[in-house]
Amino acid sequence: MISSCACQKNTDMKTAVIEYEAQTRGMYQKVLVENQTVFVAKNRDEKPVEVKISDEDWIVLTTEFEKLDLEAIPNLEAPTEKRFYDGAAIANLKITYKGKTYETKAFDHGFPPSGIKKIVTKLVSFTQK
Repeated sequence: MISSCACQKNTDMKTAVIEYEAQTRGMYQKVLVENQTVFVAKNRDEKPVEVKISDEDWIVLTTEFEKLDLEAIPNLEAPTEKRFYDGAAIANLKITYKGKTYETKAFDHGFPPSGIKKIVTKLVSFTQK
């Protein structure tokens, strides 16, 4: 008997590129993770700061990445709508993995959909270092 599982694990995060971006008229953050390196920009006009991700943070990111249902990412619903009245920055998450790109609909910065909450929280933590 052969069975197929649509919930295959994302096991090789070193081949993934993860981008998180949040912005309003007066605020901008971009976090890009690629091959155990994070690039952080806090202004649109600045060159991103490059930092090697610690082994501890890499394990957390890898663990959360493995839990993601990449195919579901474009269909995740934002839990809040504060971005509609300037109550929160507009955010999105984009993951490129194995030649395919998965991107969320816009959501409120600080209030990601539950399916990506842990990985987004980890990505945002890099902007505070």
